[in-house]
Amino acid sequence: IAITGRSNSGKSSLHNLICGSESSITSPVKGTTTDVVEKAMEFRPIGPVLLLDTAGTDDDTTLGSQRIERTQLAIAKADIMLIVTKSNVWDSPENDLLKAAKEKKIPAIPIVTHTDIEPAGKDFLAEISKLCGSQAICVSPLPGRTGVRDAFLNALRQELLKVLSDEFITPPPLLADLVPESGTVLLLVPIDSQAPKGRLILPQVQAIREILDANASVVIANENNFVSQLENLKTPPDLVVCDSQVVHIMVKNLPSEIPGTTFSILFARLKGDLELLAEGASAIDQLEDGDNVLISEACTHHAADDDIGRVKIPRLIEKKTGKKLNFDVISRDFPDDLSKYKLVIHCGSCMLNRKETLSRINFAHASGVPVTNFGMAISHCQGVLKRAMGPFCKDK
Repeated sequence: IAITGRSNSGKSSLHNLICGSESSITSPVKGTTTDVVEKAMEFRPIGPVLLLDTAGTDDDTTLGSQRIERTQLAIAKADIMLIVTKSNVWDSPENDLLKAAKEKKIPAIPIVTHTDIEPAGKDFLAEISKLCGSQAICVSPLPGRTGVRDAFLNALRQELLKVLSDEFITPPPLLADLVPESGTVLLLVPIDSQAPKGRLILPQVQAIREILDANASVVIANENNFVSQLENLKTPPDLVVCDSQVVHIMVKNLPSEIPGTTFSILFARLKGDLELLAEGASAIDQLEDGDNVLISEACTHHAADDDIGRVKIPRLIEKKTGKKLNFDVISRDFPDDLSKYKLVIHCGSCMLNRKETLSRINFAHASGVPVTNFGMAISHCQGVLKRAMGPFCKDK
């Protein structure tokens, strides 16, 4: 959710009101918000949301152009925009934001602030509500005003439920549609040097939760006891899901009649375009000496000695192709020029929403550059992609 508007319109105060904490610095000084401030929170019934407090779009300070560029990047990855404005103020800056929202095909909700200083006129509220296609919400997020937050959040929640598509309220399944009720899923989860200390990674946790929500059972094994766990089950599992880095172990030991896939392929379906990413993996075979390959990560992390994006995937691809290639690795922001690349290999997008992932995939496709993801690239290089795609290709 991108919180946008002019400088000093009340964006950061609104951000803090929604979060219930002082996440953003507030001040009457123009240009106080110098970069996008991100805050993750649970917002029922929608679920997890990421709030993006942006710099003013009319920032004419020394670094204003850079701040506005950051704001535009935030808008590009947003699923929804809040256009914040003061009472009875709506002109070119707000119309430009509304135009950007319409170009991105995302809902825009007008938020009117400072109503304690100047009440918003009924005609004004009706006009901007009609322009945006969403009911304007009035708020004056001043400290110490009891009940303001609850009233505003209730109003915002109701408006979000009206404008958001069904997939946000009832998101597409990760794997629940692949498992019958009371079925069993066996997860092959390696614990390597890049696993978070004392925890599982997000795709694994999300899979476990969805299996339980589907009234199915989950059995978890690592690469050392996978075979024994498989043999110990009284009935074969309905599905096996593994980390891409051990897909060769799964394929080697899993009977052909039991469907198996990887977390990365599940996320390719959940967040992106499964068929397009699968097609992109085949472009690995067309690479030539000296070709440039982009490794795109969606989050920052401390790279390990055997980092999957920086080390393992380049090594696998050069071994598969027998070619000497140039690999560029980027984190977070996606480049706006892909002309030098012959292939884009994106991460699994566990830290991105579906909109931004699809935006990146479609941009690469429109640029004529094949795109795949980490897990599909690994499975293709190991010659097991067709097997790992099995649960989704029953009718093909």
